[in-house]
Amino acid sequence: MSVWSASTVGNNYHLGHPPSRYTHSNNWCPNPTKHKCVMANEGAMNADDALHTPAYLSWRKLQLSRAKLKASSKTSALLSGFAMVAMVEVQLNTPTTIPAGMLVAFTVCTTLLVAVHMLALMISTCILPNIEAIGNLHSISLVHESPHERLHWYIEIAWAFSTLLGLILFLVEIAILCWVKFYDLSPTAAWSACVLLIPVMIIFLAFAIHFYMSLATHKYEVVNCGIKELEFLKEQIELGDQDSRMNNMTLFDQARVV
Repeated sequence: MSVWSASTVGNNYHLGHPPSRYTHSNNWCPNPTKHKCVMANEGAMNADDALHTPAYLSWRKLQLSRAKLKASSKTSALLSGFAMVAMVEVQLNTPTTIPAGMLVAFTVCTTLLVAVHMLALMISTCILPNIEAIGNLHSISLVHESPHERLHWYIEIAWAFSTLLGLILFLVEIAILCWVKFYDLSPTAAWSACVLLIPVMIIFLAFAIHFYMSLATHKYEVVNCGIKELEFLKEQIELGDQDSRMNNMTLFDQARVV
């Protein structure tokens, strides 16, 4: 259902039903005190009905996608720049006693770190301007013109690459860099970096799992509350239809008696 059709149905419903405690107004703007969003060929709407429209849900997704892309682009640019500087500025002794496998691990980890963050940065750079152009207009009637719904998986990939996978590679990069930098001077210092990385990595993964589980639980509770509210509204509509049938039958019986 389009935005215009949804708003038209809501307006027709309110024309035929008087306001009550279960009826809502018809504002689609998430912040009506700041923005005065006006639909095409329609007047300004009230704020209570904004939470019950598909357009507002899409608007929330747009804002979340924009925030994710902004965070992803900043994080990717910072960490990929650090990895490039670390690879260029590292000084290796000749001849060196560093194991060849550790040198290979350093080059592979650095390449993967830069590649992952560059991919996330490319996705953010390509999608973010299109979302910003719609988001800065502060008009929910134009939310369908934003590509955040169609490109949802690309946004999630950029977010996962920049935060989860990119940060894990960054931690591994620090340990390998310490090994390459200090192994010739003190093997103990190189080993200490690896030993410290193990609990840090465990804490990082535990926090990531806990965060995503908490987020999933919160989303489930919000959806569950929405379903219960829809069921409650359905019951009220059914009671209203039943009362209307009873009134019609009463009028019909009175007409027969007359």
